[in-house]
Amino acid sequence: MSFGVPLLLVTVLFVPVLLGVYVWQLRRRRRQAVRFSNVALLRAAGAGSSSWRRHVPVALVLCALGLLGLASARPTVRAEVPTSSATVILALDVSGSMCATDVTPNRLAAAQAAVRSFVQGQDDETKVGLVVFSGFAQLAVAPTVDRDELLAALDAVTTGRGTTIGAAILRSIDAIAEVDPNVAPADAVDEPTTDGPGLGEPSPTPSAGPGPGAGPGAGGGAAAGTVGVAPEIIVLLTDGANTRGVTPAAAADQAAARGVRVYPIGFGTTNPTQMACTRDQYGGFQPRARDLAGFGGGSMGGRNFLVVDEAALKGVAQRTGGEYFAATDAEGLTKVLADLPKHVTVAEQDIDLSAAVAMLAAVVLLGGVAISLRRSTR
Repeated sequence: MSFGVPLLLVTVLFVPVLLGVYVWQLRRRRRQAVRFSNVALLRAAGAGSSSWRRHVPVALVLCALGLLGLASARPTVRAEVPTSSATVILALDVSGSMCATDVTPNRLAAAQAAVRSFVQGQDDETKVGLVVFSGFAQLAVAPTVDRDELLAALDAVTTGRGTTIGAAILRSIDAIAEVDPNVAPADAVDEPTTDGPGLGEPSPTPSAGPGPGAGPGAGGGAAAGTVGVAPEIIVLLTDGANTRGVTPAAAADQAAARGVRVYPIGFGTTNPTQMACTRDQYGGFQPRARDLAGFGGGSMGGRNFLVVDEAALKGVAQRTGGEYFAATDAEGLTKVLADLPKHVTVAEQDIDLSAAVAMLAAVVLLGGVAISLRRSTR
């Protein structure tokens, strides 16, 4: 057990002081009692009352005062919290490479179907949020238990240029901070990568404005400092490598500092084929001929941005205490998401016991008062 305000534990010391005063008063009364000449009369007056029972009300009051002092120090205990009582943030890659048809009918459609199944399989208490990212990240749906809102936003996502895995992690942290006061929002970072631009575009500074996707979402908010491991998790689904903005490693360090675990899922094969998204899926990103021509290779500086960067994703999982999963087809992705609760069963979290201890103190105090009133009526 630990205490949020350990200095207030000094208030508990008043209990032994009061106990000493009570004992001193009892001894003083005994000395005065011997002044009566008729000792038999005193014994008769005290007959029928047990010697220890008359001290019970005082003992209960002193116990209640001690508990109140303990509650004021904000006691906390570390306990395992089921994931189902927490929040899951789904960070979905909607970059142009998600139009690749190496996964039938294309990566984006297969990912949407798998995520839909995952959302529908959650219990009624689990909050799920949706972050979508391509050239920058957007909170499409704040953590909620409204499955219809989530599914509507999921069906309406559109693709964009670039892949900002690091920004997606930071935006997911902000979403968690909105629902958990123990998780601080992500720190502002302006750290471009050396990976190079994605699909022939320059690398802009990460934007905090609206990004690709459908529904509107709330941004980050103020929060207190973190303690231990947060029960909330981030499930990051991507098919490529970070092309701009903060690096996944830097973002993972921020998540780890807040106790937020990230579970990356690498999706797609190592041989991406042509892109074929529907008009609705393309949204603001209509591939140009020169983009499609180099799609099979898609490498810049020795790295293929259209193939999962497993090394980076495994590093994110290791830094944050999560686990990396790989899925090369729609069936594999559905299975990974379905099996995720087996890997994420519980998380340690500090639970504040102040209210419970104060409640117990009130019950004990009322018990002492009740016994005292009953004795007085007799």
